[in-house]
Amino acid sequence: MDNQKYFNRELSWLSFNYRVLQEAKDKSLPLFERIKFLAIYSSNLDEFFRVRVASLRALLNLKSNSSKKLNFEPEVLLKTIKRIVHKQQEEFGRILNSEIINELLKERIFFVDEKTINEYQKEYLNEYFDVYITPIIQPSLLDSDNINTFLKNKSIYLAVRLIRKKSVNPIKKKSTVKRYKYALIEIPFDKIGRFITLPEKDGSNFVIFVDDVIKLNIGKIFPGYIVESYYSIKLTRDAELYIDDEFSGNLLQKIKKGLSKRKSGAPSRFLYDKSMPTNFLRSLRKSFRLSKDDLMPGGRYHNLNDFFEFPDFGKKHLMRESFTPLPNKLLDISNSYFDSLSQQDILLSYPYQSYNYVINFLNEAANDKNVKSIRITLYRVAKDSAIVKALISAAKNGKKVEAFVEVKARFDEELNFSSAEQLEHAGVTVYYSFPNLKVHSKICLIEKVEDGKNKFYSYIATGNFNENTAKIYTDFAMITKNQSIGADLKKIFKVLSGKSEKECFTQLLVAPFNLRDKLNQLIDNEISNAKNGLEASITLKLNSLEDWKIIDKIYEASEAGVKVYLIIRGINCLLPFSPIHRKNIFAISIIDSFLEHGRVYIFHNKGDKKYFISSSDFMRRNLNRRIEVALPILDDRIKTIIQSIIDLQLKDNVKARILNINQNNRFVKSGVNPIRSQYLIYEYLKASEINVKS
Repeated sequence: MDNQKYFNRELSWLSFNYRVLQEAKDKSLPLFERIKFLAIYSSNLDEFFRVRVASLRALLNLKSNSSKKLNFEPEVLLKTIKRIVHKQQEEFGRILNSEIINELLKERIFFVDEKTINEYQKEYLNEYFDVYITPIIQPSLLDSDNINTFLKNKSIYLAVRLIRKKSVNPIKKKSTVKRYKYALIEIPFDKIGRFITLPEKDGSNFVIFVDDVIKLNIGKIFPGYIVESYYSIKLTRDAELYIDDEFSGNLLQKIKKGLSKRKSGAPSRFLYDKSMPTNFLRSLRKSFRLSKDDLMPGGRYHNLNDFFEFPDFGKKHLMRESFTPLPNKLLDISNSYFDSLSQQDILLSYPYQSYNYVINFLNEAANDKNVKSIRITLYRVAKDSAIVKALISAAKNGKKVEAFVEVKARFDEELNFSSAEQLEHAGVTVYYSFPNLKVHSKICLIEKVEDGKNKFYSYIATGNFNENTAKIYTDFAMITKNQSIGADLKKIFKVLSGKSEKECFTQLLVAPFNLRDKLNQLIDNEISNAKNGLEASITLKLNSLEDWKIIDKIYEASEAGVKVYLIIRGINCLLPFSPIHRKNIFAISIIDSFLEHGRVYIFHNKGDKKYFISSSDFMRRNLNRRIEVALPILDDRIKTIIQSIIDLQLKDNVKARILNINQNNRFVKSGVNPIRSQYLIYEYLKASEINVKS
């Protein structure tokens, strides 16, 4: 297969994360919003190294015969990644130090460190250190010959170089022979936070990294030594559990065992202050058994995703204006959500509308004597989840409640285990992960007895059952009383409960059963129409487009004259390499205040457009190794809403970047009238009356 037809997945992801960094550069944004994007960039990059880079480095150990099967050279790709990340981090540092900090100064918010504080602040921080930090700090000496210190994943340390006081000439105050000792101090930010605010003075605010408070008092930590120098370090470890291809054994126990190993995984990045002397770095490499390829130079501070916690000092004008969640008028005026759904389907659009509608619906079902059962899939739930509480309430009220909990949801495994245990304790029947298959669909099926018959009420969404992420992720959800859709959902739950291995579906597109085949049929239909001289188009809104087979289909459609419109938030491996593709494929990415997360597929179909909302991106893993659901939209009123939202995004000329052959994130040229789609979508939904039938 010609690799030039596809953009590399990892490099495309780095291009996406640079779009996040572009937002931190945007001087039109409120200052704290820019700081938030620095935190998002840093958090994203950390996960990238923990998972993707760690996996790539594991490929270096493949035998030559196995490595030949790859369509890329891991060593070359890793060098390219390292070069790009280094360049991005240089820009990150410039944005922070030359722009953000200067803007904070204009607002009389002063970053201070151990060298710039005044005497009053020094006295205050010395006392703070003695009271709050001394009891929890645990320094340790390093012994390169007999290593006894383990670097925790994602923790920040100060690596300290020491000289014994007794080896120092009392007159010259220098060591006669430089015999250094090395020590580590773990920064206890998980216990006291990363930032410490100092007393306000004359209307000015002061903030300091807890790292610098420790540096200020570092002499107290090593009373028998002179502190020669200190530098910040951090080790990112392999977080991949390698469980996608497990076929046998107790998967649940394997995952729990893998979680315990996650903190001790192989190094994937050793981040260090680039001003550290070479001989200092060499000693650390020896102590921690690091290779040269593990090393990544960085700035003075690490874990800058902690900027999520940056104090706001009550300065509301530096924050993004918040949206007031919009009402769904039909649900608000009704005494029963079930009655409302008997009148019409309900489309919800988060975060523009409140997630409380979902919670209220589940709570109503939990307390309705005619509801007999609730079935649900849980991929990522919130801490202290209102969804979990509603399910527990339903079980206690005698309902049959079944929950499929995906314990392979990366980085949420432990929370999902905890939620599952709560549910089981309350009497909910809990089903766990399948080997080699993730359940990524976001579905709920409620069965209620009405007029002596069981009726289905279905909830199908693009986003998780998570009331917290629903405030910052843009997603669609539909609640319907369509009985055919409900019957399809029940078939999915039969598969999830192990009562069936494969089902046929009449309405839903379900991976890995029929989703790929149906997508091919829908694309082929557009190709046929284009070849017959008819108008033909495909519109896809996705988080990621990576599956080569689907990309080839899109290329085929483009060559046939089908107009293809793509809104891809993250990874995009489609490479519009030919003039025909560049003519017929329009691809953009939108990064703004909310994380674009909803998936939408639209096919022109000779003017009788077919619309779907889905949990599935177009990645091999989604189409082949996950339970995903795409819901056909049958209500013309809801089709109009979705089309209007997509149209606004395709016209975005403020936050849209063109995904061109180089993926260099060039912004769409702004016209006379700026169109910032997320804000206009809110205004559209606010003004629209079409969400309720007249």
